[in-house]
Amino acid sequence: MAQNSERTLVVCGHGMVAQRFLEELVDQARVPFQRIVVFNGEARPAYNRIQLSALLSGDAEEDSLTLKPDDWFDRHGITVHHGEPVQAIDRQDRTVITATGRRQHFDTLVLATGSRPGRLGIPGEDLAGVRYFRDLDDTHHLIGQSQSRPRAVVIGGGFLGLEAAVGLQRRGVSVTVLHRSGHLLNRQLDTGAGQLLAEALTDKGLNILTGTSPLQLLGRDAVRAVQLSDQTLISADLVVIATGIVPNRELAEAAGLDCGRGIRVDARLQTSDPNIYALGECCELDDQTFGLVEPGYLQAQILAQVLAAPARTAGFEHPVLATRLKISDLPVFSCGLPGPASGTESLISRDLETGRYSHLLVRDNRLVGAILLGHTGDGPWYQQLIAECTDITPFRAQLPFGKPFCEAAA
Repeated sequence: MAQNSERTLVVCGHGMVAQRFLEELVDQARVPFQRIVVFNGEARPAYNRIQLSALLSGDAEEDSLTLKPDDWFDRHGITVHHGEPVQAIDRQDRTVITATGRRQHFDTLVLATGSRPGRLGIPGEDLAGVRYFRDLDDTHHLIGQSQSRPRAVVIGGGFLGLEAAVGLQRRGVSVTVLHRSGHLLNRQLDTGAGQLLAEALTDKGLNILTGTSPLQLLGRDAVRAVQLSDQTLISADLVVIATGIVPNRELAEAAGLDCGRGIRVDARLQTSDPNIYALGECCELDDQTFGLVEPGYLQAQILAQVLAAPARTAGFEHPVLATRLKISDLPVFSCGLPGPASGTESLISRDLETGRYSHLLVRDNRLVGAILLGHTGDGPWYQQLIAECTDITPFRAQLPFGKPFCEAAA
């Protein structure tokens, strides 16, 4: 087929990471494409998903979530087709086929298809009143349901689950949180911090049940109760499932690209096809997928450099990531190991008056983990110590008290 002579970049997906990639690309000294075409599966431009919890709780307006106005795309010559997901990739002809039947040629293709909520795989999951908390449509639905469904069960005590629980409670819903692990945020916090977080949320009116999981969701047409593994029944008009994500790899898989849990890429974000790249939650590097926005932003920066100046660009390396959260106005920080491991020593401090909690994990006089609850101001400094493998011997005794005390000691 005849191809357009203009060098064309096609981007599949328009979430936060895809938008950051576009921004990084147009900021390059040399943009190697005459045309940039984006196919967005959602009906609206890229928005800040991190603020969905604030929208749910009534603390943010929807307009504030939009990342860039329409004229930004016009100024940079970027064409975005909203509500038109790519359904197939023809690698031989280097074209994508969208849900409307449109065929678009590409010279370079970037897959930023994101992820979807993981399903529980239990009876009743498709009943009315059962919802996930993942995108703007989910948030709109939960806001509407909160007006007529006074009893909710949130399945999952991770970040998204707790945000959904707090948001619904602030809209007057009675909320029970179910979490399979023995403590909340078990991927970020140790047992002590998780228990303190549960106590704080209980004091604010949430019902927290850890070490339990749902057996089935009950109801004829709409959900009416959740049956737990110990046969306990909890009445519910609304159930929110927030138990993890699954990378959207199916488009790439159908096109014959190498996939594992996600779309496999190398350190330069290139897939098994040299003309196709992937980044964000849909990709997999060294058997690792990425559920946080921070590594996605770093991938966006690197991929923009790879496409604009490939000879001068280093590849993506797994960064030392930190989780910075605020659950019901309670700050949480976690970096490195989330709990004791082989060869680690623990430096634990707790202020009963202020509720501050700190658990620092040390191995061979190097900080390898930091868990903070209630006061997280020193978190970025601890993250730097972990990333740089700093020898903490000169100020080890002062480490739990923070950077100023350590600098004075050193």
